[in-house]
Amino acid sequence: MLADLAAGKLPASHQALDAHPRRRAADFLRSILTAGGVLPPRDEELARTGQWLADVLQAVRPDAARRLIRAYATWQVMRRLRASAGRAARPRTYTAHARRNIRAAAEFLAWLHGRGRALAACRQADVESWLATGPAAGQVRDFLSWAARQGHCQAFDIPGPVRVSGAAASQDERWAQAARLLHDDTLDLTDRAAGCLLLLYGQQLSRIAAMTTSQVTTRDGTVHIRLGDHDVPVPEPLGIVLTELVRTGRSHTGTGSPAPTPWLFPGGLPGKPITAPRLGSRLRALGVYAQTGRRAALLDLAGQLPAAVLADLLGLAPGTAVRWMRQAGGDWSGYAAELARTRHHQP
Repeated sequence: MLADLAAGKLPASHQALDAHPRRRAADFLRSILTAGGVLPPRDEELARTGQWLADVLQAVRPDAARRLIRAYATWQVMRRLRASAGRAARPRTYTAHARRNIRAAAEFLAWLHGRGRALAACRQADVESWLATGPAAGQVRDFLSWAARQGHCQAFDIPGPVRVSGAAASQDERWAQAARLLHDDTLDLTDRAAGCLLLLYGQQLSRIAAMTTSQVTTRDGTVHIRLGDHDVPVPEPLGIVLTELVRTGRSHTGTGSPAPTPWLFPGGLPGKPITAPRLGSRLRALGVYAQTGRRAALLDLAGQLPAAVLADLLGLAPGTAVRWMRQAGGDWSGYAAELARTRHHQP
């Protein structure tokens, strides 16, 4: 009975009254049961995306378009999401990009149907007309690439997305905010620690939210934090904040929560970490904005470190680290050669 309620299933006597139970209440109940070992853990975002997909497919017309969207979503998008979830040791899979791809595919096929064309009859001129409808139209690229490989249409020439980093906070503003978070002990430890990880190490909110207490260690009196492949020593003020957060941070969040928790930033659901949107809301209340603050941090760090070092220490993809280095105007072309010469001459 409880398991059915947590999965969103109502008793037969109540289904006619409410076909859609309150999602927040069902999520909370499932979290209690999972934290207590009654239900096995699952990726909630992945599960919700499957439910969302069923609703989307019901609205797709005609039937041929629905079959195409179902095949694309099942064998391309959802399969890719599940593979990503299986590789990454994180509490949730972020599915916004996947949902946008599915929605773009459905909208494109509806647009084609309105013009009296099936996908098999679609031509490059049709795609170019679609791309001119708005900046989000290019999201259909993934669907059309898949459809061409499966023989549903011809191959099209669709430009990839333009990567723009956007504006960054000034370095003076960044350092002033970091100094406040490091030294103002009237602020909540959660906000101080999360804000510093954003402003000093350029970490994404989604990665900060999923951090565990095991990533914070102390050796020889120095606090280290693991963000990438290596432990990074942190300055003493931040080390004090992190160790105090581990020692006195919330060990539970309410009914159904296990007493200990592995999360550095426990969330509102039993046994779950804080969500990135909630963390971002808390920091905005202090005047710290995630996107501009993170960009400022990465631009500063990329101007001081080679891309390979930046990627290893901060857990960035190599290509991402290279792009930040180029934006920062850093020139580390001679770094590898100099490093090789130094090691060659060492006794």
